[in-house]
Amino acid sequence: MRITLSYATSKDGYLDDCSNERLMLSTPADWEAVYRLRQAQDAILIGAETLRRDNPSLKLVPVRVVISRSGNLDPSARFFTVGEARRIVFTEQPNPALEEVAEVIVCDRGITARRIVTELERRGINNLMVEGGAKTLQLFLGEGLVDVVRAAVNPAITVGERGYAHFRYTPPEDAIIAQELLDGMEVTTITLNPDTTEEDLKELRAAIDESRHCTPDAGSYCVGAVVITCDGARFTGYTHETSPTHHAEQEALKKALEAGADLRGATIYASMEPCTERKSEPKSCTRLIIEHGLTKVVFACYEPSKFVQCEGACTLRAAGIDVRVYPDLANEVLQINGHHF
Repeated sequence: MRITLSYATSKDGYLDDCSNERLMLSTPADWEAVYRLRQAQDAILIGAETLRRDNPSLKLVPVRVVISRSGNLDPSARFFTVGEARRIVFTEQPNPALEEVAEVIVCDRGITARRIVTELERRGINNLMVEGGAKTLQLFLGEGLVDVVRAAVNPAITVGERGYAHFRYTPPEDAIIAQELLDGMEVTTITLNPDTTEEDLKELRAAIDESRHCTPDAGSYCVGAVVITCDGARFTGYTHETSPTHHAEQEALKKALEAGADLRGATIYASMEPCTERKSEPKSCTRLIIEHGLTKVVFACYEPSKFVQCEGACTLRAAGIDVRVYPDLANEVLQINGHHF
């Protein structure tokens, strides 16, 4: 998933003030730019406080997402009642009233950005725009799950003592920064992770092709994998290629280690989500990826829950690994594994 974080502040860094009315920070030209950006997204995510204070409809996107730890949201809010969009609520406390107007995902182990991203990817969402408020923005930044930050500042508005929800973001030194003025609005676009979709899809298709070499087996999925090291060395593997207990990722990693390759910083492409539970081997593929220092994992299909409930994506993200998922290729992977379904 590609995640864009977008916000607007006053000159002194406030997202809102303490009045009952919404503080309008953006100029007309800035709003037009934001609307265009929204239309390029599969989903928009906001926090519960933003929903309560601003009562937005977000009617320009097909999927609307809100985070509410308490589940205390008004089902009659515009977010739930305007337009035909799909609505998703992430909460820690079930609220039967919300189930009438939205898909409710209960995070019984606590709401995290990585859980949100994983669940949205499972539902086919490729591009997500996060619009806050402050706690929500920090949730995604704190877990390192933001690719682009769009920061708009209105230098003509100072909130001062009336300020509510202060937020400032300092980009890392290696970020790519572009600036523009829109009707006096100072807009800074900060690219933290360049878009690698074309390269990812090329190698991911190669991994899927590797999976076609597998002999269908009742106890495992047909999976292919490609490992590319920082110096460009390339290693492939598929399920049971050299051992009846080896998974595809394990086969590719084994070849790399036998060749003396340095796996630190490497990328692995797998047709299916790396496993987190193994009965036939002492370590899961997810554990091997973490232990060998790989920094990026790309896959097409989340592992179906036929054998176990896989937590590969969440576990890898919790370890600080960049995880990219391309669900548009998932059907091809499932077709290859048609003997299971």
